[in-house]
Amino acid sequence: MRLYVGNLVYNMTETELNDLFSPYGNVKSARIITDHYTRQSKNFGYVEMERRKDAYEAIEKLNGETVSDKAIVVKKAPSGWA
Repeated sequence: MRLYVGNLVYNMTETELNDLFSPYGNVKSARIITDHYTRQSKNFGYVEMERRKDAYEAIEKLNGETVSDKAIVVKKAPSGWA
């Protein structure tokens, strides 16, 4: 199941994003969206988790949690995105 993760800090890496979600289950991929020209983070990304149950647990536990002084947004990504 694919999750949208918003309000990330500019300097977060994909490895850090993966590590944030890995306590809740197997992470298939973690991707931070960047500007095509500047390569700077657009402050959001997508995490794909292997099991739907684990993804819902991650949403419950991480949505609204503070990461590097910012409250992140975690929700199910719309179908067909990213």
